[in-house]
Amino acid sequence: MDEKIKFEIEFTIQASPQLIYQYISTPSGLSEWFSDNVNSRGELFTFIWDDSEEKAKLISKKTGERIKFRWLTDEEDLTSYFEIKIQVDEITKDVSLIVTDFAEEDEVEESKMLWENQISSLKQVLGSA
Repeated sequence: MDEKIKFEIEFTIQASPQLIYQYISTPSGLSEWFSDNVNSRGELFTFIWDDSEEKAKLISKKTGERIKFRWLTDEEDLTSYFEIKIQVDEITKDVSLIVTDFAEEDEVEESKMLWENQISSLKQVLGSA
């Protein structure tokens, strides 16, 4: 299996960190922008799109700050995960979302575009577009 490449993208977002956290950490919040539907049982989240579904394990979270998942298809690759982190600039109080993810070398640009579309949907839901 090829080594996946880690990438990070940052998005400025006009919304309170508390509100954003609800949308990145709860099944109902995630189903508003990330996938069509999300179910969870404990640490196991099921993301549903049209006619496909993917399961992810919640690896860690820090309330109000970040959430980290690992796709079950990546279980053998324990270095791979995706994380959504809320960052607030100390001086300007600007709020950013920092997405960390992993992709095959030839899929990094496509993955970044997918995240840009997803975060654009999140901004619309938040009224921040």
